[in-house]
Amino acid sequence: KTCQTGKISTAEAAAQSHTARDAAVQTEQSKDAVQDFQQEVQVDYTGLLLFLQRVEDAVIKELNKNWKSHAFDGFEVYWTDQDETVLCLHTLSYPKAQDQNLQVTSVSWNATGSVIACSYGRLDDGDWSTEKSYVCTWNLDRRGLNPQHPDLVVDVPSSVMCLAFHPSQPSLIAGGLFSGELVVWDTSRTEDPVVWRTGMTDDTHADPVYQVNWLPDTKHRNHARLLSVATDGKILVWREERDGRLALAEGFAIVAQQIPRSTRLKKVAWGEAAVGVTSLSFSHFDSGVFVVGVEGGYALRCSVMAQAPALPRPSGSVPLRAPAELTFSPHAGPVYSVSCSPFHRQTRFLLPPSPRNLFLSCGTDGQVHLHSMLQTQPVFALQLSKKYLFCVCWSPVRPLVFAAASGEGVHLFDLARSMQKPTVSLKQSTSDCPVYCLEFNTKHTRLLAAGDAAGTVKVWQLSTDFTEQGPREMSHLEQLASEIMD
Repeated sequence: KTCQTGKISTAEAAAQSHTARDAAVQTEQSKDAVQDFQQEVQVDYTGLLLFLQRVEDAVIKELNKNWKSHAFDGFEVYWTDQDETVLCLHTLSYPKAQDQNLQVTSVSWNATGSVIACSYGRLDDGDWSTEKSYVCTWNLDRRGLNPQHPDLVVDVPSSVMCLAFHPSQPSLIAGGLFSGELVVWDTSRTEDPVVWRTGMTDDTHADPVYQVNWLPDTKHRNHARLLSVATDGKILVWREERDGRLALAEGFAIVAQQIPRSTRLKKVAWGEAAVGVTSLSFSHFDSGVFVVGVEGGYALRCSVMAQAPALPRPSGSVPLRAPAELTFSPHAGPVYSVSCSPFHRQTRFLLPPSPRNLFLSCGTDGQVHLHSMLQTQPVFALQLSKKYLFCVCWSPVRPLVFAAASGEGVHLFDLARSMQKPTVSLKQSTSDCPVYCLEFNTKHTRLLAAGDAAGTVKVWQLSTDFTEQGPREMSHLEQLASEIMD
């Protein structure tokens, strides 16, 4: 009723239209209103053409200038939500194996990336050579996933030291045993999953098999051959036979005459001449080149084309060849893992140095070495742990990222951030439990599986920092490769 000022008068000074009309409503309206709203817009096409002709030269000039501009070099669009944390999605275990104090010796993802398999055995001391062990699989896409109840459990009479799923057939998995034997299981056959095995013959490894790989068979596209390495120094290639047998197709042996500082050994018997092979990795770009790690601490570049016989000649149905071509600067202890780079720049003329020539190695000295296959000295040697390193694995999507398994846990490295220390160190368990094996999932690239001495497999979900390739990563990797060449 009262105010401090006089009455405020208002009036409309301007409006955008003089009349109001409904353009469209949900209720009925007059036909005239609809016709007026839907009336076709009149365009002056002649005037538009003249305008475009007038500005054409200026627009083309600006487009050319933008096309040559470097203003947005290195800019990348991320269509997925950024996630900066590494999470543990699953903790898988088989209680019966844990009751026997068995350890996870190997993990492998199948061809679809949805099934994870692990092998149980023991890598520490003890008389366990005749102890029963297991191979277990879990389908992570299954709704009723039970972390302590595998979808499939295969009983194995000897400790399983290594596993590898077939690269294209999701149900086939190969394993290497402590006894030296190789077995191939078909996980779709629940009654009797064994489809091929080497048996115990003169051709079979005399020592535990530490790695098994599937190789494409160039002669038979539908078949694949198996490669195995063991501490008896032999690298053997097996082919499938119709009677369920794996027969030796060809083989190699790492012998003392190919290792520096070992020439003084008296090569009286084969056992004294052989050098134990603990790991192997094939080049992703030259199927005839592979790198092996040996118990003496060396990594060796080898060729499948080698013809020199391995002397003295071991017993067996196939003569073995000595494949080593180059010996790299050694670790201070056995090399437990090697991993060749899956990356290279797409160029017409590939000149060294190149990321395709790089590989990683690790061993009991707690160091990771980055090597070029063209030079004996490492690009860099990194003291990652005071304890053993059991496995090193290059990321399938990031050229500057790798993971390492140690006596302390899992370490994730991003060389774009630091070349001195891990970007993330993951505790696999509350106690300092050694992690023996790990493998990236090549289909679901944010998943990393790691198996440990406590008998558990952890599936880690990586942050986008570790899976989204940054600008100029290949250039950075090339620069690392070139440092050793200068």
